[in-house]
Amino acid sequence: MIITIIIFIAVLSLLVFVHELGHFCLARRFGVRANEFGFGFPPRALGFYKNKAGKWRRVVGKTTYEDLEKNEDESLRPAPLATIYSLNWLPIGGFVSIKGENDNGNVEPDSFGAKKIWQRVAILAAGVTMNVVLAWFLFSLGYMLGLPQTTTDLNRHARVSEASVAIIEVMPDSPAARAGLQAGDFILRIDGQEVGLESDVQNIVGNSGQEEVELLLKRGENEESVTITPEINEAGRGVMGVGIMAAGTVSYPFFPAIWEGAKLTVWMLGEIFTAFFDLIANLFTGDKIAGEFAGPVGIANITGQAARLGFVYLLQFIALLSLNLAVINILPFPALDGGRILFLLIEKVKGKPVRRDFEAIAHNIGFLLLIALVLFVTYKDVIKLF
Repeated sequence: MIITIIIFIAVLSLLVFVHELGHFCLARRFGVRANEFGFGFPPRALGFYKNKAGKWRRVVGKTTYEDLEKNEDESLRPAPLATIYSLNWLPIGGFVSIKGENDNGNVEPDSFGAKKIWQRVAILAAGVTMNVVLAWFLFSLGYMLGLPQTTTDLNRHARVSEASVAIIEVMPDSPAARAGLQAGDFILRIDGQEVGLESDVQNIVGNSGQEEVELLLKRGENEESVTITPEINEAGRGVMGVGIMAAGTVSYPFFPAIWEGAKLTVWMLGEIFTAFFDLIANLFTGDKIAGEFAGPVGIANITGQAARLGFVYLLQFIALLSLNLAVINILPFPALDGGRILFLLIEKVKGKPVRRDFEAIAHNIGFLLLIALVLFVTYKDVIKLF
């Protein structure tokens, strides 16, 4: 449990830190001052910044950028566009404090509000972009190391090892279900014969009739033997009641791995967007949706499971989490990056900013609704554990 919690905190910190790094880098690129860029959350343990003489100075405690600017000692004042880089005591993720981000009335040259609308949109979208780039990097790294996937329709650069047949579905009340087979199991051998294609399994089981067969399965890092008695279908052939596909560990050389990682990233983004649209549609149709969500407890539990399966499985899971974080943040909902971008687009259409008090209220309400959703889903996750 402790290891799972540590891994979960490390994964969450990576995703949030990369997201905030995107905001920080593009803000600096457009000449917007980032008052502070921190790893972890306050209270601050230690911080550094450059003064006007170009020398690094230390800052501790609750001293803010504004405090440094007002300091009577000239040597303690920060240089133009300088940033406080801080390490904080709560080692979860990170944050960036951008000058004027929450104050549309601040039009000083180095403030967020002084920049063109397209530049502000780009700064807000940079966090989402970095999460997508992180997923691309992780998928590409996974393909260099070898990722488990279907072995159909591979390009000529693919290298396949540990070929087997994956179980992707187990029919209810079938011989497979009664024998304890699970989706995600890999069939390595049947009655001592190696299988690497769907047709291998179909031929051996189909020709067995109702005679008992022994399956060697791989479940996670473990192998186990299972005995199963097939049923006869309408064609008179033996069936176990599973959906299967050929699978194996697929790897690529460096450049093909980057290309395959990009393709997988785009495909997964499409799948995640589709899933979110389905969830939103279910709100209006009344279909069950609660089981589709996982909160911090559920994600921590899944993170632990992925880590136990192996490093490449954890890589895949982190990449999927990063894409989910990107999709959630780009949704046009108040308090999210997408909600802030929506207000900027309204400003573009109207020709003037939305009233600051109205936007602040909208973001506060959105934040409270998100917190309520997290608490509700976390409650559901905890209930599932008992």
